[in-house]
Amino acid sequence: MGIPVKICGIRRAVDLECALDNGAAFIGFNFYPPSPRSLSFSEWKELARTMDPAVPSVAVTVDADDRRLDGVLAAGSVDYIQLHGGETPERAREVRRRTGKRIIKALAVSDAGDVARHEAWLESADMILFDARPPKTPGAIPGGNGLSFDWRLLAGRNIGLPWLLAGGLDADNIERAAALTGAPMLDASSRIESAPGIKDHDRMKRLLTRARSLVRGETRQLGEAPHDSH
Repeated sequence: MGIPVKICGIRRAVDLECALDNGAAFIGFNFYPPSPRSLSFSEWKELARTMDPAVPSVAVTVDADDRRLDGVLAAGSVDYIQLHGGETPERAREVRRRTGKRIIKALAVSDAGDVARHEAWLESADMILFDARPPKTPGAIPGGNGLSFDWRLLAGRNIGLPWLLAGGLDADNIERAAALTGAPMLDASSRIESAPGIKDHDRMKRLLTRARSLVRGETRQLGEAPHDSH
């Protein structure tokens, strides 16, 4: 069956259609205004009408307050809320209790200590997403930067929850990424775009086709892993 892929940062109906037609397992919609992929509530309302209810949808948020979460849910239905900021486990439990939605917690990774932080989330998240730590530049957004971390940091890890690997993934590197990490799921965004928020359909199709040929959860040694590749 290959490795399921979450296509994240969808802004346009044509991109959503392409992702659904080519087998995306999850669709991520961004609600963090500083991001070029962010949706307004009215834009989300229109996209939500064309979403396939059989494919789980994910609201990507960064330190969102209750009012913002309420706005997202009022405009369209989602299955997961992704917390991609400095949220605490207590906040995650509150969001899950208040909304009734499953929680994906994104963790920024640059070393083994960052990976180990997942242990604090075993009771408050339903999935973990490991992403590259953002660049140390003014205005850098938490995700969608096209950066990878050292995938060997995840090799042989028992995470204890379903998890996704994110960070600079495309059709040319997902085999290596999956082999080194044993990732059960993958998340792709910036490397399948022609411009921020504009998905390149050929790149998206290539990635999804390639993912279907991979073996889920299998760790193999393939040499050196990338460091902050763009």
